[in-house]
Amino acid sequence: MAGSLPATVAAVRRRLGSRTPDVAVVLGSGLGGLAERLTDAVRIPYAEIPGFHVPTVQGHSGELVIGTLAGRTVVAQSGRFHLYEGHVADVAALPARLFGELGVTTFIVTNAAGGIRTTFRPGTLMLITDHLNLTGQNPLTGAVVAGEQRFPDMSAAYDPELRSLALDVAREQGTELEQGVYAALLGPSYETPAEIRMLRTLGADAVGMSTVPEVIVANARGMRCLGISTVTNAAAGVSDAKLSHAEVMETAALVGKRLGDLIEGVVARLQTR
Repeated sequence: MAGSLPATVAAVRRRLGSRTPDVAVVLGSGLGGLAERLTDAVRIPYAEIPGFHVPTVQGHSGELVIGTLAGRTVVAQSGRFHLYEGHVADVAALPARLFGELGVTTFIVTNAAGGIRTTFRPGTLMLITDHLNLTGQNPLTGAVVAGEQRFPDMSAAYDPELRSLALDVAREQGTELEQGVYAALLGPSYETPAEIRMLRTLGADAVGMSTVPEVIVANARGMRCLGISTVTNAAAGVSDAKLSHAEVMETAALVGKRLGDLIEGVVARLQTR
């Protein structure tokens, strides 16, 4: 899929004109409302972008939105390509490769996740400090893509300075922001209670089915990454409640404004690199 990157980039650049985004935001399940904050926006449906796929999951609208947020040119990715939809990691990470080619230097990812830490409640925002890639796939497998490192250092995959900035903004806004490790699994089935106990033993605080492929590619391209999980439900075995995607969507919608305020605050205080 990396072979289609030039066509992908060319198609998007034709629609951008003279705009050059330096910040990209990936909007997780039910979190697409942030795209509505962008002014003077250009909307590009995925169907019009070579190599992009129309999402099949509720809560992922399937468009790129390029506009202005807090005085900066931002590209918002509303809808992911998930591994559980049958895509390989190379496909899931194609938007990150596109953003790197467009000149993005700050990459902000959001997702909906299940809470493994017992103190997490639905609606908790968790700043991702690190991740566990348990998907069995890596988007860097195969030939090296131009502009990417073969063996990128992942010891600070989520930029410490950006994390510190997010904590400062959250404190100023009166938003509670937890910190923890995100585990990515293949999906689409939710985890069993035994799997959640395993993940807790491995050091995970939240679990989901996305984010990691994009972050790996972003690090290989030298982009600074910031990740925020919305804990939409307690993971299996943490409570007696049955898990459902409807609950994920409902909680994400309730948290959307808080998360949007936080991201907009971070973007407003970014320093030009």
